[in-house]
Formats: sequence, C-alpha cells, structure tokens
Amino acid sequence: MAKLVAPHGGKGLVCALLHGSELAAEKEKAAKLKKIQVTGRAKGDLIMMGIGGFSPLTGFMTKADWKGVCEKMQLSDGTFWPVPITLDIDKADADDIKVGDEIALERNNEIIATMKVTEKFEMTEAEKRFECEKVFKGKGVDSADDKFWAVAMEDHPGVQMVMAQKAVNIAGPVKVVSESQYPVEYKGVYMHPAEVRAMFEERGWANVAALQLRNPMHRSHEYLAKIAIEVCDGVLIHSLIGNLKAGDIPADVRVKAINILCDHHFVKDNVIQAGYPMDMRYAGPREALLHATFRQNFGVNNMLIGRDHAGVGDFYGLFEAQDIFETIPKTGDAGKDLQCRAMKIDWTFYCSKCDGMASLRTCPHDKASRVILSGTKLRKALSEGAEVPDHFGREEVLVLLREYYEGLTEKVEVKMQKAASGAAMK
Repeated sequence: MAKLVAPHGGKGLVCALLHGSELAAEKEKAAKLKKIQVTGRAKGDLIMMGIGGFSPLTGFMTKADWKGVCEKMQLSDGTFWPVPITLDIDKADADDIKVGDEIALERNNEIIATMKVTEKFEMTEAEKRFECEKVFKGKGVDSADDKFWAVAMEDHPGVQMVMAQKAVNIAGPVKVVSESQYPVEYKGVYMHPAEVRAMFEERGWANVAALQLRNPMHRSHEYLAKIAIEVCDGVLIHSLIGNLKAGDIPADVRVKAINILCDHHFVKDNVIQAGYPMDMRYAGPREALLHATFRQNFGVNNMLIGRDHAGVGDFYGLFEAQDIFETIPKTGDAGKDLQCRAMKIDWTFYCSKCDGMASLRTCPHDKASRVILSGTKLRKALSEGAEVPDHFGREEVLVLLREYYEGLTEKVEVKMQKAASGAAMK
C-alpha cells in the first residue's frame, strides 16, 4: 500500500498536548504560575501545536525565526514556514518575566498551555509594518504602494491584528493542557492529525486532496471537491472552526451545511469532513501556503487552490495564491521542504449554456451565461434578504442559511470585492 505524505519538518508529528499523569501534574503547576492572557489567534495556534497540526513547531517563534519567515518563508534552520507564529504580551508583563521563567497562557480564564520563556524581543511599529508588508501585501489593487496602508488599516483584519499587537514578543516551547471547547462543541468534526491520518489509512488513501473552507459550501466548492475526487483517492473537506471576521457565518452553521451536502451530494466513502481550531489571518497567498503546510501534517499531499484563496478585499491577485507555490524556497531536504502541492483550479461557475458547472478552461460561452459563485456574494445576498440566483447553492443548504440569517438581531454589512463579483472575469 502506498504511504501517506510524511508530516512537515522531518520529525513526525510533533505534539505538545499532554495526557494522563503528565497532564494532571502540569495543570497543578500551571495554577501557581504567572498567568498571561492570550488572543483568540494565539489560543488556536497553541491548540494546533498541541495536536501536531503545526509540526515541527514546538512553541512560539524566536526573532530569528520570525525574521526568516517574513523574509524568506523559512525558519532559522531552513525549514519552510510561510506565516509567523508569535506571541505578544504587554511590556509591563514582559518586564516581570525573565528568560528561563515558566508561565501559564490563559484565554477567558481557561489555562490553555504553559510555556518556558527562552527569548523576549520588542516589536517596534516599523517591525510590525515590515511583517504586514511581507505577509499580507499582495498584487491586488488594494496592495498598491500608494494605497495599501490606508486601505489595510480600515479593511484588512490580518493587518489590523498585527498592528494591534502588544509591544513585546516572547518565544519558547509550550506544553498544551487544554483543547478548550473544541472536542465537545465539534465532536466528530474536530480531529487531530493522527486521527485523520488513521482514517485515510483505514480507507487505503494515499493521494489525498484537501478543500479549505471558511464559508458554507456553494456549488463551486462542491465542484472543486468533485474534481479532486475524480483524480485522488479521496478528499478532506477541512473547515476552519476558529474565529472569523465580523459578517462571516459561524462554524456550527457551516458544519451543518457541509453535513447536508456530504449526506446528499457526495459518495460518502470518498469524502471526510473535519475541522481545525485556528483563526483566519486573511493572508491570501501566504495563508494558502500555511494551509498546505499544516494539511501535510494531516496526511494531505494536494491542496485545492482556487480563485482568491484566503483573500480579503482586493489585496490579492485572483490566482496569486496559486502562483506563490512556484516561488517557495527549496533546500533539497524533503523534511524541511513543503511536500503538499497545489491542485490549481481555474475560475469555476454555473453556465446555463453548458447546463452545468464549468471553468474558464472548459466553458466557451460568454459571461452573460454564467452564474458567478462566491462565499462573499452568497453572504451578501442572504444578509440583505435578496434572492439567491438559481444554481448558486443546493436548496437544502440555502434553507439552513436563510434560517440563520432570519434569526440574526444585528447584521454586519458585507462588502463586495471585485474577486467575488466576477468583474474581473474574461
């Protein structure tokens, strides 16, 4: 039997989550340590380190790692990594912590992990801007040199998050003592990489694709997954169950919508639904690479990358997230280099003349015959009570989503970017 792709980093699955007597002892110790409140993003990152999703990372990055990732997409030892994984704290807390200290990392009064501090480094405004320009700036109109900062501070949640970070970063290995709400709230969907790998092996899968989701599946998502099923052993529909930006549809609703599709529109033996506990960074091409990196840890060797993957606004070129896979550094060491490759799919849509789903590679007809599908466009229509165009989504899913929007007491305006509207289509 062919083998699954090895975890990233060449060290197997590196898991910081404790169990049994070790877990009990660490929890008892953590209760007596200095406690640092962390962001939702850091909580998700910690749990990913706990379950092995961020292999080979053992903790938050040093300044050398941070700089290498920003500049070259490599850790200081040459291992590929596309997005900084750092922990920021107040200067007052930093002044009270010495290198070598152990601290407890807490979110909403729940201790998630302990950490041994190996380094402290200040992040100036210039260094935060450097990170934003390296990680979040793309080739779209909103990333133009004369426009990026004005637009990003208003409309880019990833840039806003970095610029709002506290003054000091601390680095060091972590021991994770809690997976928080995920095992209970998302039972059967929230899975560790080892669990997903075991499911692949049980089914005899070795050539596996992953579909990244932060929206309920519309017909384009379904089409992407089915293209992959035709050429791979199976597909992992892998949705984010961490935090999103205001106006996005919450994870529990998205999970129900995906379940409906899996039950009625897929051959169940060829698809697995799972969720992972991170927050979106909306880093476009860099985040596409991050998605491929941690999917490799889940046993995936093909990452589906379509139009404007992980994008926000008009900061990125429509297929920039595909192109970046051709530019990443390679050392020749299979452990250090990214092994999960991009499965690149052109712009997809429903075409009335084709009488089915198609892409720019297969449909010869004009734009007037096409229903342009996007999560943003769907959210905007539903949030405004507008009619959803025919063939946009499966009716069973739309019923669920309409019920969700009708129950909202406060609605957030959904901005329509060019990538979602179809304005840039040939």
